[in-house]
Formats: sequence, C-alpha cells, structure tokens
Amino acid sequence: MTRHHPTALRRSAVIAAAALTVGAAATLAAPGAGAATPAGTPKLELIAATPAVTVDRWEGEPGVYLDLGTYITVDGGPFEVRVTRKSYNDPVVASQVIHSGGRTITKTLPKGLVNDFSGLPGFLKVSISDASGAKKVDTTQSFCPNNRAGRIRPDAPATSKYPDGCSDNAFALGGVWGVEKGWAAATSQGFRGDNPVDLPAGVYTAKVSVAKKYRDLFGIPDKTQTIKVTVRQQDSGGGHGLAGAKRGQKGASKSLKAPAGRPVGKAAVAADMPKPDLRALPAYGIAITDGGEGGEGAAAGKDYLAFSATVWNGGPSPLVVDGFRKPGAEKMDAYQYFYDAKGKQVGYTPTGTMEWDPREGHQHWHFSDFASYRLLGADKKEIVRSGKEAFCLANTDAIDYTVKNANWHPYNTDLATACGEETAVSVREVLDVGNGDTYSQYRPGQSFDVTDLPNGTYYIQVIANPDNRLKEQSTANNVTYRKVVLGGTPGARTVTVPKYGLIDAP
Repeated sequence: MTRHHPTALRRSAVIAAAALTVGAAATLAAPGAGAATPAGTPKLELIAATPAVTVDRWEGEPGVYLDLGTYITVDGGPFEVRVTRKSYNDPVVASQVIHSGGRTITKTLPKGLVNDFSGLPGFLKVSISDASGAKKVDTTQSFCPNNRAGRIRPDAPATSKYPDGCSDNAFALGGVWGVEKGWAAATSQGFRGDNPVDLPAGVYTAKVSVAKKYRDLFGIPDKTQTIKVTVRQQDSGGGHGLAGAKRGQKGASKSLKAPAGRPVGKAAVAADMPKPDLRALPAYGIAITDGGEGGEGAAAGKDYLAFSATVWNGGPSPLVVDGFRKPGAEKMDAYQYFYDAKGKQVGYTPTGTMEWDPREGHQHWHFSDFASYRLLGADKKEIVRSGKEAFCLANTDAIDYTVKNANWHPYNTDLATACGEETAVSVREVLDVGNGDTYSQYRPGQSFDVTDLPNGTYYIQVIANPDNRLKEQSTANNVTYRKVVLGGTPGARTVTVPKYGLIDAP
C-alpha cells in the first residue's frame, strides 16, 4: 500500500511577531461607485517579512522552489471564501463571506475566478532579475488563504478556526478558505509546493505584487515588494525538503478520546442516532505500471492498472472505530461508536476486526471491510478484484468542508497518528466529517493485472463499506464507476481516461 497524500498540510505554530510587524492595512476600496463598505469587511495587504531570502538548489532537482517570505495580512474582519460545486457536471463557484455585526453578507465572486479547490489562481505576479537587470523569471503564483498563518499583533485571536491548507483532490466538492482578523497567511506553501523555477546559483532581485483583478476585487493596495534572493547550489538531496513527507500532523483541535477498555453494556444503535455517511469518489491518478517496478506480487513484464481512490465521510457524525486485542490474539475486535449532536457517546456496535500488517510500507493496524476496488467489463460485470481489502483510516483529504458538522481540524491526518504499533492492545481510527481517506493502488496485488485483458472499455468500481458492517446514514452513495479504455499491446499497454462530468483528471 502506498498512501496518496496530494496536499501536504503544514502549519506554522507561531510566526515571529517581529517578522510580521506592519502598519495599518489600507482601506478597502468600494466594489462600486458610491457603494458602502460593510462593517467587518477585511482589509488585505501584501507584505514582505524580510528584505532578503536564501533558497537552495539541490543537485538533481529541476530548479528552486520560491518561498520569498511574502504574506497577505488581514485586518478589519476575517477574510473568508466558500468554494463549492453542485455536482461534477457543474462549475466551481466561489463566494466571499463577510461577518458584519450580527449578520452575514455573502458576495458572489466573478464566474470563472476559480476552477478547483487549491486556491486563488494567478494571485501573485513574480518577476526575478539578475545582477545586470536582465529578467530571468516572469510568472504568477496561486494563493491558498489557508497556507501557513500566524498572528500579526498580540490582541488577535490566539487560534484560527479556518482549515489547514487547500485541497487539490480532483473530486473535492466544497472548501472553506480563510484568514482570521489580525493574522497573516503566507503566499507560498513554504516547501516544495509550487512549480520550481530554473535559477542557477547567484544573487537576484524579486519583485512581487498582487494581480490587478484581485486588487480590484478585494481592495488590496497596489504595492510591490522587493526581495533580494540568493540561490545556493547544494550537492546532495539527502534529507532536505519535505517532498514525500506524511501529510499533516496531529491537529490542535479536539479529538474523540478513546475509552480505556472494551465497551460495556448492550451493543446498540438507535435508528435516529446521528451516523456517518460514507461516500465513494471516482478513481483518479490512473496509469499503467510495470510489474518490474517491484513490490509484493510483482511479476516482471506484467501490466498493472494503477489508480487512486477516496472514500469520504459526508456526516453528520464522524466514523469512529476502536480495536481491542485479547492477550495473545493476532487480531483485534473492532467496534463502531456513535455520538449525539453534543459529542456525547450514545451507542456502539461490533463491526468486524482489525489486523496487523507487517509488510514494508504498512506496519500498522488495518480495519477490514472499509472499501473494495474492482475492475468491471463494459457490461459492468466483475473481471478483477484488487487485493487491497483492509485499511488504516486517516483524514488525508479535505473533500467538502461545507457539509454539516465538517471538522476543519481533523486530528489524525496521516498513518502515524492513529494506526498503532504492533504491541498495541487497542487503537482508535477516525474518519471525520467532510474528510476523505485516499489510497493509491500502485503496488502489484493491489492494482489490477490487465496483462491478458483485451483492449476495450472497462470500469474501475470503488465501493465504500462493501459488506455493510459499518452503520451509516445512507448506502445509496457507496459506489462509483470510472470509465477507462485499455489499448496497446502486452508489455506496452495504454490507458485512456474520459472526463467525469466536467472533471478532466486521469
């Protein structure tokens, strides 16, 4: 199993106040002639935390990843944007939310401004010149308001209610972006998140400004920040950067504390009790891989159809599964827990087992029967079933943070937070509301062996809760199909993936 982590969500614990000391932000420009600016309207400004930065270019890398130390400061009121789409056949739309006294004002942003959930595209203009004044880079950068954030003054809110990071899951449905009043958000992810630029070692001058359409839209002052950039050449890539790092860390938000022992009392769940709603998303990241790439079950010369798949929780209640191990037992007995609207535990039911997976790349406790992946023929009859049948639950992707009770700060966001050690006597695994659990099927035995299949049309079927062991609000949305077309010849197979609605994400 290779866990897919499409967006590394890192958050600075504190940003040094001295680095972010700024004057009062400029007054927000009125959206139209004579229009009044509502109280609570955020005032945004681009600042540079430092006049000079040093970035490293590592041997074997295509360029440098620009973190120029620029931030968007927010004052006057929190900056909040809601991003949604009705279905995969509808475009993504965005609205700014202004909290003005006791009322909420929603301003629809221009059509086509955003087309996904990863941030505001083309937000920054960046140009970089060498010592002679010759321009070496002229590019734009997107801005995720949920990027690394911190306070700019001591009387600002101590914590932020907004999520950490923006989602780049192709099938996300709803996002919330925001910066608290008195806070600043970094315009760069701060590691290898942005496209690299080809700059050799040397000293450069960077000029950074906000694109005019965003200045006009949000009333941002027309101000250019100038930063001295020193590029250093480094000989080895070992240990640098965070590429491939586990997604996120334990969040600062509340978590559902695991009980000390096995549940007591009668196992029961009332029909009207809040439950999770597991939903399967269409497969994506689809490609042909070679068994010669190794891994358990690999066979050199064989062709495998690899893909990523997400099951998410539409709520209104979290999916909570505890495993309890009897002395000397190889498996844990698993129980699902249920909570009322106030977060009080009000029921539980047995729900199968958990097992320890000792294989390289796993080495944690898996819950059985969470999802199933199958390759179907053109008639949608099963041809191949993936060997992946057990999972460690983790909140790897923000899928829809606009659903009721969505948890914007999930506790367990990677395999290390909740999947347990081999010697554990109990574990708790949680899939929070609004969040998804994504796995990549790139290991032979988990992906589909298509070596001997004829060319033609097939469907990747993703099933959530395949044996209905888990209690949930609805099972009507547990299955999705993604059409694929196989071509080529054995040893040189190809796959074509048609659009899914408006989404062109192979």
